[in-house]
Amino acid sequence: MNQPSDEIKERLDIVDVIRDYIPLKAAGMNFSAKCPFHNEKSASFMVSPDKQIWHCFGCGKGGDVFSFVTEIEGITFIEALRLLAPKAGVTLQKVNPELSSKRNNILDILELSAKYYNHILLNEKIGKNALKYLEERGLNKKTIEEWRIGYSLDSWDNLLGFLKKRGFKDEDIFEAGLTTKKQSGQGYFDRFRGRIMFPIFDVNGSVVSFTSRVSPEKEATEKMGKYINGPQTLVYDKSRVLFGLDRAKQDIRQNDYVIVTEGQMDVITAHQNDFKNVVASSGTALTQEQLTLIKRYTKNISLAFDMDKAGELAAERAIKEAQKAEMNIKVIEVPNGKDPDDCIKTDINGWRSALMESKHMMDYYIEKTFSKFDVNDITQRLKGIQVVLKLLSNITNSIERDYWVKELSEKTDTRETDIKNELKKIDSNSHEQNGEKEEVFEAPKREESREDKLIKVLLTLAFKFPDNIDYVLKNVHIDYMGDSVYKVLYKNLALYYNKLNNLSDDESSTSEGFNYSGFREYLEKESDQDQPKKLDELVVLGDRDFFEQNNDFAKREIISIIQNIKRVYLNNRRTEIQKMITDLERNGGNKEEIKGLMDEFKSLSDQISEIS
Repeated sequence: MNQPSDEIKERLDIVDVIRDYIPLKAAGMNFSAKCPFHNEKSASFMVSPDKQIWHCFGCGKGGDVFSFVTEIEGITFIEALRLLAPKAGVTLQKVNPELSSKRNNILDILELSAKYYNHILLNEKIGKNALKYLEERGLNKKTIEEWRIGYSLDSWDNLLGFLKKRGFKDEDIFEAGLTTKKQSGQGYFDRFRGRIMFPIFDVNGSVVSFTSRVSPEKEATEKMGKYINGPQTLVYDKSRVLFGLDRAKQDIRQNDYVIVTEGQMDVITAHQNDFKNVVASSGTALTQEQLTLIKRYTKNISLAFDMDKAGELAAERAIKEAQKAEMNIKVIEVPNGKDPDDCIKTDINGWRSALMESKHMMDYYIEKTFSKFDVNDITQRLKGIQVVLKLLSNITNSIERDYWVKELSEKTDTRETDIKNELKKIDSNSHEQNGEKEEVFEAPKREESREDKLIKVLLTLAFKFPDNIDYVLKNVHIDYMGDSVYKVLYKNLALYYNKLNNLSDDESSTSEGFNYSGFREYLEKESDQDQPKKLDELVVLGDRDFFEQNNDFAKREIISIIQNIKRVYLNNRRTEIQKMITDLERNGGNKEEIKGLMDEFKSLSDQISEIS
């Protein structure tokens, strides 16, 4: 029986999956793109539809559809399995021990609960008031369905009973954050009761928690608070989740910037009105974990926080965190002090203008600071300058620093040299407090030798035209590989090929012949993790560089390369022998040993002459 991962790979085309994340261009038999995992000017990222693999010749990363998704989404293999299974139409069985971990059990509970809440809101009479409220807030039915908004019954154990009937245990439901322990310590009750439920999704679209809003009719008497959020659980950490990112990520990538708001209704209303690159920090200051998520898709952030005191403080914190992450930050000033939700619903043109007129963070910060400090008062001016310099000190680019020093100088009528001197003091204090960073020296990368290049082309041609593998193995001794980075791969190829031949000699077995998939599986089982990557690299290289060539061309090139590799090996070996003979003669070595080496030296010279 096929593993779910094998079934998914059989049903999904890697080109279609990767194309959902980055634009691909046809390049012969392959597809190419600029690598999403490192900055580059020209496309070195290749996808092979034939082999269903990808490889970047710039950063060296590569693999199959699962390795791509885990890398670009920053998730585990199991999470990638859950993400890709619905796209492939594969049902993951709960009995599979690999998938029955506590984490996945919690995800199953949350997913079922979201469906239950949504059903009550849309189909039960008791959910009508909540549905009416949402529609009055400007949400249409399609949006409510897409965001899977729901309603929790005003009952102590309605959800608990529903989930237990579906086979889930009390403790698991509690660990999902959906119930609370009774004060007596015996038993549980529903955490969310009589509330509008907003599912919180992780970047992959899995429900990981809920935000709940009190029903409008109970708002005046509610003692628990207008909003109640789910607690931190095994699958939910609010510092690591951005509301709406699962839906916004492709538009963020296409637009190359993200709009970050504070509230979830801001996001839902924005998406309903076709502003789809919007996410929410859910009332918390942006964290480094959230910024790491954003950096997968863009380095450009526009903050659209409420401009009250709390919003200003959140914006200030977000700016500082984004600076640490070396991201480009702008600030959107929403008209008339509204939040984005209200603005989009009542003044959509004003919202569009605010997006167009968004300010660089330093422009915004300088303006806000000197709306509080009078530049005409020397004491207040100095205080204002010190406030701005604390933020400016986080900018490491010297050209950008100089620009903002000049802007601050003009704004405050202060000499640039004086501002720079103050900035140096802040930098110096910062170094003293944090300690100087230890300089990190990376080991220089090994330069590809001529022998490595020859062997690389030889194996590339062999894998592209496998009819020649038998000839290569019979004519290239393992010693010819020297200390090549491909020596281990070649040794494994010989072992695998011999294994196939042994199978074909066995009357009870038949060899399938050499094939890429079989050899790759062999490498995954019998060798280190680096070898399958090296194989992928050579296979993609062959498709890229030799897609227009035929087997006759490959055979001629292989013969020529083998002669060159052999000549290099023989010359190197002859040099070694010559040195050994010289050392033995100088030290009065054994004559028989010297004679044997001289015979080998002559034999090597004859072989070199034959090749030449």
